[in-house]
Amino acid sequence: MMRVLPCGSSALLVELGDLDEVLGYYAALRADPPAGVVDIVPAGRTVMVTVDHTDLAALERILLSTTPLVDRRIGGDLVEIPVVYDGEDLADVAELLSCSIEEVVQRHTAEEWTVAFCGFAPGFGYLTGESSWDIPRRSSPRTKVPAGSVALAGEFSGVYPRESPGGWQLLGRTDVNVFDLDQDPAALLSPGRRIRFVDATSSAAPNGRRG
Repeated sequence: MMRVLPCGSSALLVELGDLDEVLGYYAALRADPPAGVVDIVPAGRTVMVTVDHTDLAALERILLSTTPLVDRRIGGDLVEIPVVYDGEDLADVAELLSCSIEEVVQRHTAEEWTVAFCGFAPGFGYLTGESSWDIPRRSSPRTKVPAGSVALAGEFSGVYPRESPGGWQLLGRTDVNVFDLDQDPAALLSPGRRIRFVDATSSAAPNGRRG
């Protein structure tokens, strides 16, 4: 059930039932944004809407009358990210899915992912697919995950924008820089954007992992 909560003097927070509803609601607001909107920020179960005025009663009426779109992918452009699938957890993920490593790669590249929301670190997007993914985090997180690592956890896939600790299962690596302050926008993986991972393993130099 939708619930609208105050969030400062110029924003409201909309609570929704699940991630699918968030994606559809975010897509609806992107397609027909409220007057004076400054920012729309989705998360796992909420969408925050900031406007350039303080008439929050009017904004609340609009938000309560907004219906999530059935096709949550409307409006998002498609970005392809080449991946060398040599991650340290590939075999473990294959075992979890009861399939071969080749099938893991095939499933990951066949999926059309959508950036649901961002968090954890600047430029880190939580990508959700249309298939059922339920991959547990590693029992022991790594203290250092290299930048560009492509990984899975829960229902999400993601790309580490910089070296950081992390407990996601590593599938491979990409040279695509998903966060660069010298670019506009700095974050490549913004909410609503569609992502397709492309297998670049055969064209990669051996032992080419960057640290």
